[in-house]
Formats: sequence, structure tokens, C-alpha cells
Amino acid sequence: MKVLISMLALTLVLSMALPAVAEDAAALYKTKCQACHGPDGNGTKVGKTMGAKPFSTVADRPDKDLIEITTNGKGKMPAYKGKLTEEQIKSLVAYVKTLK
Repeated sequence: MKVLISMLALTLVLSMALPAVAEDAAALYKTKCQACHGPDGNGTKVGKTMGAKPFSTVADRPDKDLIEITTNGKGKMPAYKGKLTEEQIKSLVAYVKTLK
């Protein structure tokens, strides 16, 4: 019975935390990524090409690849190592995959 109560409590806590993580990722995207990748991740902003690849072209790549690129940068994309935590980078990758 104690195990069941503990599991229910954990489920409740996680269900309350997940929307906050999604909001944080969306806010991070807006401040860190949107200028180059556009508001919807397609690499354009009001019809103007920003030069970044649309996320639809990379969203099917494994998370570890996207985490690596976000952490260490690639091409013109800056590295976010030391600027964002590992958890923030992982949440951004998960958020980006929703934009494809």
C-alpha cells in the first residue's frame, strides 16, 4: 500500500512539473534559438530566410546528435556548453522535435 501511495505521489509531482519544463523550453527557444531558426523552427522569420536549417530536416536525427550540436555548436551555430545546463539543452532538443 505504501508503494502504491508513493507511486501516486510521484506521478502527481511529475505531472505538475512537466508543463513547467515545456514552458521553460519554449522560453529558452525564444531567447536562444528563434533569432536564427525562426518562431516555428523553419529557418525563416516573416518570409526572410535566416540561414539556419529548418528543424524538419534534422528533427529525425537521434537526440544525442542534436544534444551534441547544441552543446558544442556546428558551423555558424554557437556552442551552448557553459551557457545552458545539460537539462536545459535536453529540454530544448525535445522542444525542437515538436516543431517539425
